[in-house]
Amino acid sequence: MSEVPAAPGGASAAGRTQAPGTDPLARTVFALLVLACLAAFFVTQRLKHTPTSVQKFELSPRFSPTSSGRVKLEQISFKLAHADEVTVTIINANGDVVATLVRDHPVARYKQFSLRWNGRRGSASRNDVIRSPAGRTILVPVIHGPFASAGEYRVRVGLRKQDRPVLSPRSFILVHP
Repeated sequence: MSEVPAAPGGASAAGRTQAPGTDPLARTVFALLVLACLAAFFVTQRLKHTPTSVQKFELSPRFSPTSSGRVKLEQISFKLAHADEVTVTIINANGDVVATLVRDHPVARYKQFSLRWNGRRGSASRNDVIRSPAGRTILVPVIHGPFASAGEYRVRVGLRKQDRPVLSPRSFILVHP
């Protein structure tokens, strides 16, 4: 086998002149990948610093709604980044709605909204209002259905203006003695 010698000045036998490692397609693809990585970095940073719609979710880790239970009401509290009308539901581990605490209730921006759940299934017939020792207004939905079964539950906040639900980041446990 004989090799074809390269022409002087870097020209190959086929007549192309090209310095090693300077393929224009490879350079273009590399430049596009670098730009895509930079764009992804800046988008990620913006998302990390954008406040979530529902903030500062606070839940009791466990409660027992029966008369012998120490914590008889589940304590639920959160803030909204933007004022909205909320529908707050309790869902079980299968994602089924167990109770509807409030429906289309107006909540102010960045004001802590607190409510309680008595562990019963169904929709609230009315809402009682109580004040905490710190002066916080707490909504207590009145639900007369049967007790929900023991298990793990989560809170879902439906945001009407944004037309989307937000699930609590943590769950809580309903315990029957």
